[in-house]
Amino acid sequence: MTQFRKVLSVHTGQPASDGAGVRLTRVFGGQGVERFDPFLMLDEFGSENPDDYIAGFPPHPHRGFETVTYMLEGRMRHEDHLGNVGLLEGGGVQWMTAAKGIIHSEMPEQEEGVMRGFQLWLNLPGKHKLDKAGYRDIQPQDIPRLTTANGVEVVVIAGRFDDGQAQQIGAVERPDTEPHYFDLRLPAGASISPRLPEGHRALLYVYEGQIDLSGHPQPVASSKLVRLSDQGEIQLSSADGARVLLIAGKPLGEPIVQYGPFVMNSREEIEQALRDFRDDKLTA
Repeated sequence: MTQFRKVLSVHTGQPASDGAGVRLTRVFGGQGVERFDPFLMLDEFGSENPDDYIAGFPPHPHRGFETVTYMLEGRMRHEDHLGNVGLLEGGGVQWMTAAKGIIHSEMPEQEEGVMRGFQLWLNLPGKHKLDKAGYRDIQPQDIPRLTTANGVEVVVIAGRFDDGQAQQIGAVERPDTEPHYFDLRLPAGASISPRLPEGHRALLYVYEGQIDLSGHPQPVASSKLVRLSDQGEIQLSSADGARVLLIAGKPLGEPIVQYGPFVMNSREEIEQALRDFRDDKLTA
């Protein structure tokens, strides 16, 4: 008998504002973030009103984790203290490893039209929190895609996709947390059964349409995040079509202490990060 991963909780994102006033939905993050380990936060942004995004994210610091920005529509320019400059466009991904410290900005390259996408924060293990910072722009044509036998289009951002019939290695593979990050686009009547490593924490975020999840009696509506158990199989389907983020990773099981853009293992390390930022030593 097939054992499906259990639904541990269902979450609804909350309206939030970040940067210089960018309006977004905080799908999860903040208090109780240990439940999502190794993930720290997921933000969804989407608006056709320039007032909601035009001020962007002026220069700001990070330490101790990675940010993954996946753009669905729009144009955002990245600049950082390392001299990196990148243009993030629809379908592209920016993977930034803040590690010891990075100061960067993310500013819209448009004054009208839709700006839509997601930013995920992925923790780093304590042994790598003070490593050298890094940055990578991944253009849409460099992100693997496949269509399953059931007609589901899969964008394989990170990790290895496997449904028992098709396999595909993603654009990014990372040690320690071993993240899997897929954008699943289900046409009406389609289903998919992606395989994940046992022990990986799994999250499903429905951002369009509605899905049915095997082993769960109720449909999962748009704008809902499902947190799953770390054992068993996943099977999801959609009667009318849906778009879903599947995010999974290996928990670190380490203390998480966060203060704004700094995520470390202890209060003392946070205080050191604040001193380093104040003394212009964060990125030294």
